[in-house]
Amino acid sequence: MLGVRFYQVGKVYHFDSAAHPLLGKGDRVIVDTKRGRQLGEVVSIVDAAGPAPRGMTYKPIVRPANPADLMMREEWQAQELDCLINCREKAAGIGIKGVKFIKAEYNYDGSQLSIFYNEDEDKPPVKLDRLAQNLEQIYPNATVYMQQIGPRDVAKLLGGYGACSGPRCCSTFLTEFSPISIKMAKAQGISLNQEDITGMCGRLRCCLIYEYEQYVEARKGLPKMGKRIGTPHGIGRVIDVQPLRGLAVVDVEGERYEVTREDLQPLEELEALKRKAAAGCSKHEGGGCDCGAKKTS
Repeated sequence: MLGVRFYQVGKVYHFDSAAHPLLGKGDRVIVDTKRGRQLGEVVSIVDAAGPAPRGMTYKPIVRPANPADLMMREEWQAQELDCLINCREKAAGIGIKGVKFIKAEYNYDGSQLSIFYNEDEDKPPVKLDRLAQNLEQIYPNATVYMQQIGPRDVAKLLGGYGACSGPRCCSTFLTEFSPISIKMAKAQGISLNQEDITGMCGRLRCCLIYEYEQYVEARKGLPKMGKRIGTPHGIGRVIDVQPLRGLAVVDVEGERYEVTREDLQPLEELEALKRKAAAGCSKHEGGGCDCGAKKTS
């Protein structure tokens, strides 16, 4: 079993390599996919001992790619920009609005031309059948596919730099997009200002998930903001929490103190336990109570 990738930063798909046992990492192969026959690179070798999971089958690798395949791919890739320009001109000519055409892409032998586009989410879907027909007239030897993609995929295809001034994560190493929630920003104490938590795609930044689990773990044992707490300096209220330093900033009679996790006393919890213990319990009268609460008079 081999893992094959079709783009430099793309998802890995698995194919049966039983007919080609000498293939290894870095080899180019021809495979059949939902988008037709494609050329990809072997990036991993999977030990597939035993039967495949029930209901799952793996397509076989058709053959190793040869030098002619690689040359054809380069020739067709050189024509993709002209295809994209023609697509945009045709779309404008027939009055298509609210659609952004991001990229045109040939498969390795030029038999398929995929047009990747993005639509405005707050508007009704736009029919592109007429545009596809016009493009097939210009490129009669290729089957044209109109492929809609989301905002994150748009950013991935366009590349560029993120808000951190570094190359965008999605176009450099992220092969799949993880679910991101506003809770992740809150757990890390990040400002909820839209400019601070959204990426160039207009969605929550992918990097919010990178340190989320570390912050969740570091917050254990630390009080929440605004909580009444006991400290070596007296009773105060939490005004800031710094999980990675393992401390809370507490206001005690107008003075600010940094108090470590070990020196914090959860007053509200202790007082609640005292009230519960003083209230007694109904088990006392029937006997057999072992909760430690004293019998009420």
